[in-house]
Amino acid sequence: MTPAYKRILLKLSGEALMGTQSYGIDTKVADAVAAELKTVYDLGIEIAIVVGGGNIFRGVSESAGNMDRAAADYIGMLATVMNAVVLQDALERLKINTRVMSAIDIPQLAEPFIRRRAVRHLEKQRIVIFAAGTGNPYFTTDSAASLRALEIQAEVILKGTKVDGIYSADPVKDPTATKFDKITYQEVLEKQLKVMDASAISLCMDNNLPIMVFNMRKSENIIKAVCGDLSIGTLVTN
Repeated sequence: MTPAYKRILLKLSGEALMGTQSYGIDTKVADAVAAELKTVYDLGIEIAIVVGGGNIFRGVSESAGNMDRAAADYIGMLATVMNAVVLQDALERLKINTRVMSAIDIPQLAEPFIRRRAVRHLEKQRIVIFAAGTGNPYFTTDSAASLRALEIQAEVILKGTKVDGIYSADPVKDPTATKFDKITYQEVLEKQLKVMDASAISLCMDNNLPIMVFNMRKSENIIKAVCGDLSIGTLVTN
C-alpha cells in the first residue's frame, strides 16, 4: 500500500472508544484502534490525533442539564484528557512513543500544547494526541481538529465516525439517503450536513484542508483512508 499523505490528523470521537457500551471507555476498542494505528505508523506516516469526550461528558448534552455552558464545556475537556491517556496507554503497550498534549494545564498527565514542540514530536516519529479541545468553551473538538491540523500543517483530516461517509440525510432514519463520494465545503454548509460544525468546516474551507469522513468501526479503514481509498468514505474539498 502506498500512503497518499505524509502527515495526518485523525479526529476520533469519544463515542468511537465506547464500543457497544452505552457509556465510558471500552479498553478493547482502544486496543483495536491502537493496533490499526500501528499499521499506519509502521508506514512512516506522522500521526496526530484529536480525541473527543462524548462517551463520558458533552457540554451540549442531556447530562449537562441546566449547567452553565462554559462550566459544562470545561468538564467535557477533562473527559477528552481521560480518553487521550487511555489511547496513549494502548499505543505505548505496542511500543509506540506517544505524547499527550493538553490545551488546559495538567502537567501530571500531559504536556502543554506548544505548536513547535508538537511538530518536533511528529518529526521524531511520535504519535501526538491533542486533548482538551481548543482549551476554550463554546468550541467543539471538531473545531480543535481543524485548528490543530492547520497548526501542525497536516495534509488531511481523517474523521472516524459510525457511518461510512456523508449522506444526504441520516441513513439510520432515512433509508432513501444517498452517499456522497466527494462533496465541497460549501455544499456541506448549505445543506447543513452534520459532518463537523460550521466553524470547523469554514476553517478547513478557508485554508483548503481536505476532510475524509469514514467508518472507524470497520477494520483496516484507517489504513485505506491514509492510502487515499475514496471507496470507504467521503472526501470534502474545494
